[in-house]
Amino acid sequence: MKNLIFLLLIVAVFSCNGPEPRKPVKVKTGSILQKSVERNKDLLAKEEKHIMEIIKNDSLNTYFSSGIGSWYHYIHKSEQTDYYPKTDDLVTLQYNVMTFNNDTIYSKEDIGTITYKVDKQDLFPGLRNSVKLLKEKESATFLFPSSLSYGYHGDNNKIGVNVPIKSTITILNIDKQKENN
Repeated sequence: MKNLIFLLLIVAVFSCNGPEPRKPVKVKTGSILQKSVERNKDLLAKEEKHIMEIIKNDSLNTYFSSGIGSWYHYIHKSEQTDYYPKTDDLVTLQYNVMTFNNDTIYSKEDIGTITYKVDKQDLFPGLRNSVKLLKEKESATFLFPSSLSYGYHGDNNKIGVNVPIKSTITILNIDKQKENN
């Protein structure tokens, strides 16, 4: 009997290892993500090359880098003020959307005049940042790679997947907020 109790005690001690974690059925290596990153890098490089060709072939205008990946030239530059829109300012503006081949996608009449609260409303990324580069009564044409326009999704209407765009933006009025005065 002592042997039986001793044997049960040994079995009980060694069987109490606890639950063993399950191994994953499939190990993901991230190769799909890596392919997507490479594809996006290639796309951006092609679009930047196209933008540089447009700039090179446009001898009438001087282009400036926005610092975020787009380029622009002034149509009308204002010397009346040195105030640029800041967060929470209300900016009244007009803009259009065109292809790099100058085909109109949306005219400024299609879009209409909009009032935009800086950094608080949803516009495509390039436009959100470009508004802050222009002063009141200024107008400029911007060249946006697809990553700064409507990206891999498009706009579900006229702008397709990964389409770089050109946009002329005019700031009509800046209503400064009290904190920004």
